[in-house]
Amino acid sequence: MRKRIKRNDERCGVTVKIGEKGQIIIPKQMRDMFGLNPGDTIVVLADPARGIAIPPKRTFADWIGKMIAEGTLDPAAINEADKKEANSK
Repeated sequence: MRKRIKRNDERCGVTVKIGEKGQIIIPKQMRDMFGLNPGDTIVVLADPARGIAIPPKRTFADWIGKMIAEGTLDPAAINEADKKEANSK
């Protein structure tokens, strides 16, 4: 049973349990709110001090674009790190 914490029509919160495979279910109300459908790819961010966040895809894309424009994010460095990680597997 989930405990629903509702603030208003635009914001809501729920508690969910993590399954044996580490999966969580995003409630339908939240999937509908962000237009999430089966098979969609989502971004999951983690910070030991701030927790886990799942930002809307558009928000995340805008944030990355802003960081690239400001020069605070180096796409080449990210690509290189991805290649190193792929080669280590």
